[in-house]
Amino acid sequence: MSLADLRKDYALAGLNEKDLARDPFRQFEKWFQEAEAAKITEPNAMTLATANREGRPSARTVLLKGLDGRGFVFYTNYEGRKGRELEANPRASLVFPWIVLERQVIIEGTITKVAREESAAYFHSRPRASQLGAWVAQQSAVIPGRATLEEAMKALEKKHAGADVPLPPNWGGYRVAPETIEFWQGRRSRLHDRLRYRREKDGSWLVERLAP
Repeated sequence: MSLADLRKDYALAGLNEKDLARDPFRQFEKWFQEAEAAKITEPNAMTLATANREGRPSARTVLLKGLDGRGFVFYTNYEGRKGRELEANPRASLVFPWIVLERQVIIEGTITKVAREESAAYFHSRPRASQLGAWVAQQSAVIPGRATLEEAMKALEKKHAGADVPLPPNWGGYRVAPETIEFWQGRRSRLHDRLRYRREKDGSWLVERLAP
């Protein structure tokens, strides 16, 4: 199939300044609820882009697990590639690709670890197997094969049988504090609507329309 055969025009909706919430987090919640209503598979899936100290980029899909006025939260192993890159260069970009709705949300900002107590509360809300899995995975490390993971999992199941699984010291949450949040709505003839909230020095948000 030629890639030209995959072209389409976007015509589901538009996005006007008068329709935006004053606060970008409220606007995000509105769109997120509409993504849930559209029964999008894992609407909280987001691409996380990071870069190392030399500027070499990497990206992967993670899941949004928390949102409030401070930012967007996800959880991971601190010693994997993304954790090492965020330690060296604490800035990130997030993309929510809600393609069924011809929408995406693009977030750029600074990143910090969430409080240990917050990480522990989320960790212990996870299924027990996922808690054990967080101990098994030496994220991004080269391993001989899958048997290595399965054997480690069995050993941990035996070690923690009948007891709570403790929070690993190298596992927890990150919060992306946004500096910009862009709401992208596909439109006909590639004249897409791109409305971006940009945080001002006084903490207020300025809305700007970007050329498609």
